[in-house]
Amino acid sequence: MPLSDLRFLALNAWLKQIFDADVTPTLISGDASFRRYFRVQHKDISYIVMDSPPELIKVLPFVNLACAYSDKGVDVPQVIEVNAEDGFLLLSDLGDIQLLSVLNSDNVYAYYRDALRLLDKVSLVIDNGESALPLYDAAFVQLELDIFSDWLIKRHLVIELDEKTQNMLRTTFSCLIENVEAQPKVGMHRDYHSRNLMLQNDQLKVIDFQDAVLGPVTYDAVSLLRDCYVRWPDALVEQLMTQHFEQVQSSGQLDKSVTLATYTRWFDLMGLQRHIKAAGIFSRLKYRDDKPAYMADIPLTLEYIRDISARYPELETFSAWIADSIIPAVEAKL
Repeated sequence: MPLSDLRFLALNAWLKQIFDADVTPTLISGDASFRRYFRVQHKDISYIVMDSPPELIKVLPFVNLACAYSDKGVDVPQVIEVNAEDGFLLLSDLGDIQLLSVLNSDNVYAYYRDALRLLDKVSLVIDNGESALPLYDAAFVQLELDIFSDWLIKRHLVIELDEKTQNMLRTTFSCLIENVEAQPKVGMHRDYHSRNLMLQNDQLKVIDFQDAVLGPVTYDAVSLLRDCYVRWPDALVEQLMTQHFEQVQSSGQLDKSVTLATYTRWFDLMGLQRHIKAAGIFSRLKYRDDKPAYMADIPLTLEYIRDISARYPELETFSAWIADSIIPAVEAKL
């Protein structure tokens, strides 16, 4: 770590105050935001340190939500020390084993079944202990969909959309927004997938929950089952989706009058909206945040978009546009 990194120097000074000793933070990752994470060892105990520039991302929402999740029985990092002014947190260490790294065709069903069951607890977090979570409403969703148009289509592919295509996108996005508004709202992690679930002693732990909102009942389930980073056979996804449908009906989050067919449409279109947003965000990470590695995940998100939208007559034109125009353009720039 360069000595010119003033935040790193400030972080070291803060840690020395806490431990009353010199420790050596080791960078383990940044995430898809402006945060960085370090690991430190002191007296044979390992800790994680979050560095979150306060002018960009404040740490108190994370602290509040960590408490809220823990109160509902969700295993999340324990907040040990807080420096809100400088944007530093000392957290318990949940290890290095992301769920994604151990998944295979033999164990995916059992792990995903457990992760879906954990959503019963996640969905109960509807406030941060001080105020209600933000509502994932039509305006929120529109902003996310615009990321796709602005960053993947215009910025990365440099495509100027004609009026016919713009109208088609408006119609498509309106359909997806209506789908969000039709669903019951629950506490929603918003980034619930195999890279944000850690395994410690073969138990699932949850990270990266600081953007939690109140949102559609299908969102976290489709985020998990149609992961942006891995694709599983449709039959497996449908089996697990049906289990989640039965699960949320049993918990009372879904009215008994809602059919599996209705839930399946909600699930499909919710996943479609998420993948459209993700494709745009991956592009934005490259151009705005100088994080080009996520570009490698765009092809899979586009495959999901093409295949799922093709299942619905009102989205067939959109599916064809993705297949005939966008996927070839992305492949040409790989």
